[in-house]
Amino acid sequence: MARAKTGIAYLLWALCLFGICGLHRFYAGQIVWGIVYLCTFGLFGIGQLIDLVLVPGMVKARNDQLRRKYLAEWSEDGLAMPVPIDRKLVAAQPQADPMQLLLKAAHANGGNLSKAQVALHTGLSPERVEALIQAALHSGYADVTNDPESGAVRYVFDL
Repeated sequence: MARAKTGIAYLLWALCLFGICGLHRFYAGQIVWGIVYLCTFGLFGIGQLIDLVLVPGMVKARNDQLRRKYLAEWSEDGLAMPVPIDRKLVAAQPQADPMQLLLKAAHANGGNLSKAQVALHTGLSPERVEALIQAALHSGYADVTNDPESGAVRYVFDL
């Protein structure tokens, strides 16, 4: 869904010079007023003149309405991402268990991890990484070894 633009609204307003009044109201999402303007030649021209000042506010109100409807961020080029967010679905999703993140990271790395890799894959602080690794060792999920080439400490998971 494209964002409403003031320039286009003014171009539609200018069609009143050719006897077609109210198209700017349709563009701003005001369907009923658009019909009234079409049938009354812009409230006998007076409404059209007043709308010269009101058009920017109408466009802003329409964009605010669309933004609320689609809960999207407007990009610089004026395009919106019309993806409604289901707040109930987002709230119902449980937070990821750090131990599950650790096990998935170990699986992705062939069962061998360093503390830095754990931090990278889980996004946890160094203190929480240490506690998580200790919990994995205590639960029997992992064993401690050294890398044969570098001597660095590695945690080996039996997956």
